[in-house]
Amino acid sequence: MIEGIFVEGLIYGIMVLGVFISFRVLDFPDLTVDGSFPLGAAIMATCILAGVNLWLALLLAFAGGVIAGYVTALIHNHLKVPNLLAGILTMTMLYSVNIRVLGNRANVPLLNVDTVLTVVNDKLDGIVPDDYKSLVFFVLVALLLKFLLDLFFRTDLGLTIGAMGNNEQMVVSQGVNPKTLKAIGLGLSNGLVALSGAFAAQYLGFADVGLGQGIIISGLASVMIGEFLIMKSNRISVLTLCALLGSVCFHGVLYVGRYYGYLINMTPNDLNLIKGILIIVLLVLTQSRKLKRPSKAVVKND
Repeated sequence: MIEGIFVEGLIYGIMVLGVFISFRVLDFPDLTVDGSFPLGAAIMATCILAGVNLWLALLLAFAGGVIAGYVTALIHNHLKVPNLLAGILTMTMLYSVNIRVLGNRANVPLLNVDTVLTVVNDKLDGIVPDDYKSLVFFVLVALLLKFLLDLFFRTDLGLTIGAMGNNEQMVVSQGVNPKTLKAIGLGLSNGLVALSGAFAAQYLGFADVGLGQGIIISGLASVMIGEFLIMKSNRISVLTLCALLGSVCFHGVLYVGRYYGYLINMTPNDLNLIKGILIIVLLVLTQSRKLKRPSKAVVKND
């Protein structure tokens, strides 16, 4: 039970890292996430069934998300479409793209096929107890991605992207093109989201075009929970840790709602209600405590 919460929290925590980049670092409300998450799942499922190398398939899923994020940036930058609408347009188009990727099917099962998880389970056989194999693997994956993100945001490019999210005009005055930075940031963000979708499809045992429905709400709730847990910090290493911890806590709340909600006559159909109420409560608590820290993440060296 507990390991299941942590595994789900870490899988979706990769998605939360992507949402953190777009919403907090870039200050770009990107709804592409709802389309890039199932895109990663669809690419992974198609590659697995086609016999493509599993690690290459993960890379292709990541690349698919990067392209989706770049399309959103392209629509926003060159067609002068507002950022929110640009994400909605890409998300809408991705629904059709995802069905195409899945071979004109809405759902593709991944039963009795080798996945990254089955390979990892075989490798860890005799080393780690069966119940904790997936947990160990995703802890390592999440920490590795967090470490790489921390390194990236300490580079000149990463620091410039963080500065642009906080003050775009300052970046322009330094002679840097903000359009390029937005394209890079949104590409990285949606690449991580698609990678999360690829892992989720293998963990759930299927890829579905509806996997991304409302995923942006889960991502935002997780980011807010993480920020509420560890406040008054603008160090990137702390912020990425907050995102992962927030995801685990969020899925813990969902677990309680799924398995104990019957005590107050709640059903799985009420999970979206729980998500919405949770975000509202977090907003009220945050405002009541009058936090002085900025809402945007300003990347600083540790």
